[in-house]
Amino acid sequence: NQDVSIEEVKESFAEDIEAILAPHAIPLVPEGASKPFVVLVLGVNGSGKTTTIGKLAKQWKGQGYQLSLVAGDTFRAAAIEQLEVWAQRADVPLEKALSKDAAGLVYNSLESAKARHDDIVIIDTAGRLQNKIELMEELKKIKRVIQKIDLSAPHATLLVLDATTGQNALNQVQVFREVVDVSGLIVTKLDGTAKGGVLVAISKQFGLPIHAVGVGEQIDDLHSFSAKDFAMNLLDTKDLLS
Repeated sequence: NQDVSIEEVKESFAEDIEAILAPHAIPLVPEGASKPFVVLVLGVNGSGKTTTIGKLAKQWKGQGYQLSLVAGDTFRAAAIEQLEVWAQRADVPLEKALSKDAAGLVYNSLESAKARHDDIVIIDTAGRLQNKIELMEELKKIKRVIQKIDLSAPHATLLVLDATTGQNALNQVQVFREVVDVSGLIVTKLDGTAKGGVLVAISKQFGLPIHAVGVGEQIDDLHSFSAKDFAMNLLDTKDLLS
């Protein structure tokens, strides 16, 4: 039918995309049977993982939770320094190690958090995907020490994905899921249009909850994921027609 406009086609596509993503748009509520609520955060270097941790901390602190951060990426001094800056901005304590022993740091930090009656602990981890075996071993070890403190933890295992990496994001989900039980996603760098179309493929293939999206560099630029807004933004672009 020649009478169908481009706008109508886009609207129809947007509705299809929204229908695929809507069941996975699930906000993360940091409450469970035991305290502290332990959040393990994964992601490759450069994905916006550390920034996302700072934003989550600010959000939850603002909601009245008492929390602490753990600088579990002990291999990169820059990651620890960056997390220190975000911890200061969010006004939450940061636990960091004197050695490269991430698992030991996590164990001690959780002991301290329990003693302080923290509601939430957010743990940063190394993102060295190029050395998959080493990364796997480290993450498994971290998970083991977490479960020595609390068998039901980690209560959330979040994978931070950069929307601009396209198909590469699919591979990252695959690899990290082989290592640990990824429970949900946070997608960063969604501040431009027509980014993150790979999210549709990820939702179809893995069916993971999408908890939040990062839409900028400021500490408040982390929002709940809206399938409707995402679908409309994705299709609202001149590039689509060229």
